[in-house]
Amino acid sequence: MADNEAGLHEIDADPAALRRHRTLFRAVQRRRNPPLRRTDITVTDEAAVRRAVKAASLGNAMEWFDFGIYSYLAVTIGHVFFPSGNDTVQLLSSFATFAVSFLVRPLGGMVFGPMGDKIGRKKVLALTMIMMAVGTFAIGLIPPYAMIGFWAPVLLILFRLVQGFSTGGEYGGASTFIAEYAPDRRRGFFGSFLELGTLAGYVGAAGLVTVLTSLLGSDGMESWGWRVPFLVAGPIGLIGLYLRLKLDETPAFRKLEDASPHRASEAATAVETTAKGDLAKIFRDYWPTLLLCVCLVGGYNIADYMLLSYMPTYLSDEMGYSETHGLLILIATMVVLMLLVNQVGRLSDRIGRKPVLMAGMLGFFVLSVPAFLLVQQGGLVAVSAGMLILGLSLVCLLGTMSAALPALFPTQVRYGSLSIGYNLSTSVFGGTTPLVITALISATGSELMPAYYAMAAALVGVVSVACMKETARRPLAGSPPSVATPEEAARLVESQAATPRF
Repeated sequence: MADNEAGLHEIDADPAALRRHRTLFRAVQRRRNPPLRRTDITVTDEAAVRRAVKAASLGNAMEWFDFGIYSYLAVTIGHVFFPSGNDTVQLLSSFATFAVSFLVRPLGGMVFGPMGDKIGRKKVLALTMIMMAVGTFAIGLIPPYAMIGFWAPVLLILFRLVQGFSTGGEYGGASTFIAEYAPDRRRGFFGSFLELGTLAGYVGAAGLVTVLTSLLGSDGMESWGWRVPFLVAGPIGLIGLYLRLKLDETPAFRKLEDASPHRASEAATAVETTAKGDLAKIFRDYWPTLLLCVCLVGGYNIADYMLLSYMPTYLSDEMGYSETHGLLILIATMVVLMLLVNQVGRLSDRIGRKPVLMAGMLGFFVLSVPAFLLVQQGGLVAVSAGMLILGLSLVCLLGTMSAALPALFPTQVRYGSLSIGYNLSTSVFGGTTPLVITALISATGSELMPAYYAMAAALVGVVSVACMKETARRPLAGSPPSVATPEEAARLVESQAATPRF
């Protein structure tokens, strides 16, 4: 009865009229929100879901392998591509070039996101894979500063821009792809494989750099060894492209196309116009949710890039560790996170996204300073313990965000809205994290600056999580329910049937 009362009051009418004509208004409400039919419900194919998750996650791993290489070679790249002199200036120049690719990520999101909502998720994800592989492979071919001078950093920045532009369409598309394939009750579990792919890409990049550094030494790496990880990106990109082209479009997008049969052909003839229209619609109609997305991603990405991208540099430059030693500790931490991330996704399906996200944000807010104090002790056990504390807070975010963020937006604008919100935030906060932290340490002399920066980001994250709606075990906005079995669909239809009254 309470549900009926709530439903009736959703109708904009005089309360007295509602009381006098309850049956009439109930009929109007039922017409507006008709009960589900069996054909309305998507029954997922387990094999198709697993293929989609595998291709999206492996493609994401390959993208982040390409992107992670630069982070772990930051010191070497500073020496190769920038004039010799002050080591801090070289490192800042290297991180500035790292950050520059993030400046174009929002542009990539604004182009690829609406395109993915018009012509399909699969085609756009294949295109981003090609661009990332080309950009990374090309970096491996650039002559050093000693050979071509000024043009070396110019070419480096150019191809970093290609990388950043392609990445603008990657996370929003891959997370949307998995979310739209997965059944509602298991979206957190399947979504967590996307971040498993991210961690695997980082581990692969860090592992390759570590092996090369230990075999070739610093001189060998600066001479030619740094090129190898970038050149590996070519064949890796072809593998990722093959996997993505083998996929079918998501069920949610196919249903959207079925409802609008001329949608794809219209998009093909007027991509630029529709993209502009979609962008205006996103900013006009969804700006509160877009702002929430930016704040959530800001808190998450600062923590993410601080631990997974900046920490090897912190350990080598501030703590005096060798580059190989710092990377080995980070690899061990990431392997632990890889073992946990799917269980965190499963937990978010069971208890909800908000409790798990709040635990991660509060973990960074409360534990960042103790963790960095442990790292500063310098011993292997203390450093590993500090890294693990940060990692356990981060895995709460990694295992949950890929399911929580796509659920913020309806199907018809999901790829575009998520790509724009995610990349705006990543551009402003995530990609600049190594540069900002390095500059803060240089300006203040305090080696606890990374902890303070993570705490500030976590505070924003805590407020954002408190403001978001719980979306676990619920259909995606603008899409019908998605279930794993026909029996579950039948139970859902039965639960919607009106209870007879005598």
